[in-house]
Order: sequence, then C-alpha cells, then structure tokens
Amino acid sequence: MLNIILAIFGIVILGIIIALVVAWRFSHMVAGKAAKALPPKGHFTEVRGGRLHWVEMGEGQPVVMIHGLAGNLHNFTYAMTKRLAAAGYRAIAIDRPGCGWSERDSDEQARIPEQARMIAEMLEKEGIENPLLVGHSLGGAVSLALAVNHPERVGALALVSALIKAPDKPAAAFAGIDIANPGMRRFVAETMAVPMSIRNGAKTLAFVFGPDAAPDDFRIKGGGLLSLRPGAFYGAATDLQAVALDMPAITERIGEISHPVGLFYGMGDRILSAPEQIEALRTALPDADIETMDERGHMPLVIEPERLEAFIVRMAQRRA
Repeated sequence: MLNIILAIFGIVILGIIIALVVAWRFSHMVAGKAAKALPPKGHFTEVRGGRLHWVEMGEGQPVVMIHGLAGNLHNFTYAMTKRLAAAGYRAIAIDRPGCGWSERDSDEQARIPEQARMIAEMLEKEGIENPLLVGHSLGGAVSLALAVNHPERVGALALVSALIKAPDKPAAAFAGIDIANPGMRRFVAETMAVPMSIRNGAKTLAFVFGPDAAPDDFRIKGGGLLSLRPGAFYGAATDLQAVALDMPAITERIGEISHPVGLFYGMGDRILSAPEQIEALRTALPDADIETMDERGHMPLVIEPERLEAFIVRMAQRRA
C-alpha cells in the first residue's frame, strides 16, 4: 500500500513539474510575440540603476508623461502625445523604471523615490528643463516624489487619477499581483501569470476602465500586450509593494511643493477612491487646481483625451 501511495505521489509531483514547465515555455513564447508586436521605438537614457525608454513628439514647452501601475508609455501615446504635439508642446512619454522597455537593476529601483530619482536624472541628462509633469495613477505618486525630492527638475504638476495617499488595500483588479515575497513573485511571474492574464484580461480591463468601456484596440495601441511578459508582471507586483512602503512619507511632504499643482479625476474611478485622493491633495495644497468628471473612470487619458488635453494645457500655462 505504501508503495502505491508513493507512486501516486510521484506521479502527481511529476505532473505538476510538467505543467509548470509547459506554463514557463508558453509564457515566454507569448512574451516574445508581445515584444515583437510592440518593440521599443524611442530613446534610451542610461541612468544610475538602469536605463529609461522614452518617446517624444512635437516641439515647444516640454510635457513629460509618467504612466501608472502595470502600464507603459503607450497609455499616453494612445491619444495624448499627438494631441499635445499638435497644440505646440514637446510631448514626452516615459516608460517608468522596470516597465515597458525601461530597465532597473534591482527591486530597490522599484521604490517610488528611486523611480523619481531615475527620471530626474534622465531629465537632467537630456536637457529637459522645468517640464510639466503629467502623472497618471502611480505615475502621479512618482511625480509628487519628483516635486518634493527634485524640485529643480519640475515646472508644474498635472496629476491624473493620481495616487496621492496609499489606500487601505489595493483595488480588486490588482489582487493577483499583491505578492509580498520576491521569490514567490518571481515564481508566479515565470509560470502562472501570463496564462492567468490571458484568461482574465478582458475582465481586468473592464474593471480598470469601468464604468467606461475599454476600447477594442487598447491591447495594441494602448500597450496592453506588453503586460503579457513575466518581467512586466514581476515589475508591477514589485511596484505595488512600494506603495505601502513609500506613500505615507511622500503624502506627508506634499505641502512642501511650491510648484503649480492640478488634479484631474473621474468620480466613478474603481481603482482609487476619487473623494479620498482629492481630499488628501486639498488638505496638503488648498490652492491646487482640481477638476472632476462625474461618472467617469480611471483612464481619462484614453476615454476623455479632449477634456484632459484642455486640463494639461491649462496647467502648462501655469508652469513655474
């Protein structure tokens, strides 16, 4: 009987190992196809701790756009870069460290102040002076960190659906990437993450965009396919852990910001609580320019580009 039990146990273990190997091979096959579909098309700037990938369009006053959690610069090139370039601005979209085609040397560079430091170094190296920072979601938190830690690199802030203070818990859409242990994050990234992302992709997009509908072309035009890579999952999961570690100190220092600051929010946002985030900014900066949209969600840079453009232009005109 014991031999039979051991044999069954061995078969089960072998089956699990085979399944994991198949998942690993499948994940890297999908990752290769995603990379081929959306290859890097911009500049690379070497900074301490990694290198940053960025694209630009147009000439004039610089507007630097920083995307959110699990995103990439295509979130902004979907609609905003072309609009701002046509309006007479130098529209620059950055892949945050460890996202899109940007790289970071270790998990330490996932910390929000470190991401801000790397972007500040890139701006200095490339001679991009006093830009308007447009920070979406987690990119808003990075923009705030830039303003408090590197004020000489900032002209003004236009925050969009931004993380101003850490929520009590991540949104339901990010439950699958809330993995504290780095080893487990890597294991999940290399095996189960890509198949599960494919399976749940439509549901996740619906939640992120809701109550608005996600556009059918977002996976290509908006860069969604780039999330189907083990490294993208690991990077996003590591970024999420940095929120609880770093946001309390950043939120506490927002009142030190002397640059013009604006905040644009959809009141139907399902990722962050608009009232909570707005109140956090208003408490720290009573004179902040706050604009809201009723019954709109987390992705106005895709859903409401015309209205968001008007807000960005207004903030650009207030740049220090």
